[in-house]
Amino acid sequence: MRITFDELSNRDDNAIDLLEIISIEGQQYMARLHLGNRLLILSDKEGKTLLFRGSWQIQDILGGYVIARTDIVYPSAYHEMVGMEPADISPMRIRVQGQTS
Repeated sequence: MRITFDELSNRDDNAIDLLEIISIEGQQYMARLHLGNRLLILSDKEGKTLLFRGSWQIQDILGGYVIARTDIVYPSAYHEMVGMEPADISPMRIRVQGQTS
């Protein structure tokens, strides 16, 4: 599912459980938000995924929200190499911000 910045701003609750900043080939980034049991992609009003030049842009635009945890996620391309057997390789996940209990 998708959410626009306006829809996010109009929520009563300004908490984000997990912000995943997804790297797209190391040059662009998208924001995947975990809000309760919902998983949402930050998108524009036409439903197109918002892309950012750096992880800092996403963190700046969401700076007014209470974010319990932020991870930068780098999908692995190794399983796509020619001649290699298909494999389920987990993405590299770097925790950049989070609250501890």
